[in-house]
Amino acid sequence: MSEELVLCEIADGVATVTLNRPNAMNALSKALRRRLFEVMTAVDADDSVRAVILTGAGERAFTAGLDLKELGSDPGGLGAANASGADENPVKAIELCRKPVIGAINGVAITGGFEVALACDVLVASTNARFADTHARVGIYPGWGLSQKLSRMIGISRAKELSFTGNFLDAETAKAWGLVNHVVAQDELLPLARKLAADMASIDPAFLANYKKLIDDGYAATFGDGLALENTLSSAANAQVTPEEVEARRAAVQARGRGQ
Repeated sequence: MSEELVLCEIADGVATVTLNRPNAMNALSKALRRRLFEVMTAVDADDSVRAVILTGAGERAFTAGLDLKELGSDPGGLGAANASGADENPVKAIELCRKPVIGAINGVAITGGFEVALACDVLVASTNARFADTHARVGIYPGWGLSQKLSRMIGISRAKELSFTGNFLDAETAKAWGLVNHVVAQDELLPLARKLAADMASIDPAFLANYKKLIDDGYAATFGDGLALENTLSSAANAQVTPEEVEARRAAVQARGRGQ
């Protein structure tokens, strides 16, 4: 293959994974989805990687979602919207990673691309970023989680507005609505993502993986069940921590706070 569909660069404990079809708005072809699964599986297994940044090549698109041109030539292609395997479903490919995944949204994230963005643990955006759910306009239902995740993140009324109109949401409004954490100029996007990733990479990786799972599992449960889950995990784990370890870590936290 002349073009690497997904790039991966690893430095200082951080893997930067880039969807690399800029001339096709980083559309999620079958081959790209397969390659993303392979890359995410590899970074999950790589002990040198402690955090991941996911972004798109170029400045136009994070990803425009499923490759509609490819789907148009494949009678069974729409099955990808409900694929259960992580090798076909990019959301599952991202979610299988036990390390924190920061979505650096460099351009439009449309429909399936919006769903891919929502699979990330934290979103930061450039001023170029825009989000749109055009499922209704295309005449297909989301199958990668958007109909349930989006309302939980920004509120049901706002989610319905986006999904029922297909209108674009600009980066600053996405920040005001709580969808993205930070909005910066395009040339500041990856530096910001790398700084956040470096902060995450400084946490014990096993602890961070367990904390991520606790949050995700609790988010998928009722509030009461989530609290019970937290109590069960924290009661067992915290009992293993010695007072000396707490004191040493407290001093390190205080020193870091003074530096910030």
